[in-house]
Amino acid sequence: MTKLKANTADDANADETRRGRGRPQLRSDEETRTLILEAARAEFAHSGYAATSMETIARRASVSTKTLYRLLPNKATLFEEMVSERIDRFMSVVNLRGCEGRDVETALGRALLACAELVLDGDVIALQRVILADSDKFPEIAETFYRRAITRTQDTLANWLRTEQERGTIALDDANSAAGMLLGMLVLQPQRAVMFGHRPAPTPVEREQRAKSCARLFLRGCGTKR
Repeated sequence: MTKLKANTADDANADETRRGRGRPQLRSDEETRTLILEAARAEFAHSGYAATSMETIARRASVSTKTLYRLLPNKATLFEEMVSERIDRFMSVVNLRGCEGRDVETALGRALLACAELVLDGDVIALQRVILADSDKFPEIAETFYRRAITRTQDTLANWLRTEQERGTIALDDANSAAGMLLGMLVLQPQRAVMFGHRPAPTPVEREQRAKSCARLFLRGCGTKR
């Protein structure tokens, strides 16, 4: 009788172990949202806004459409969240890369590198090409990208410059205008080269070199002392 009870207990433990091993690993909503946004970024860049459906994004993210619609109820919301999520990460990096005891040229180079890693990324350039192509039919996506990405990027860099101005490390007439000029110098030429098919997106080394060069040119100018 005792042996029978022991065998029964062993069988129950084995069943419990098998059930535990068979349970799927649960993800948090935040983790699932991250997967969805990554899938959306790839799908929008590859297929364009018009041709991308919520169903294709769900398949690429390996989530159910029910889960997708629960977290992000429509394509417009998903697009806006996708843009905002990347900009939010960029803003946190730039805000942490103030001068903090380093020389201002090094600090500005690091801040511009964060901008370059955002704006000159191949997927981001591909996404901008898609937005320009679809903007006539879907003007709201162009407005979303301008408001959520372009404006916030410039504002973040302007705030960085303003902080350094208050510290006395630089002198500017208008931090917002200076930020726009800096971003133009950093981004415009390589971005156009990629969008018109003349070269691939800059490598990490090329982005870093360009950020340092722009910081040096901005702070020192190119005039000779007489």
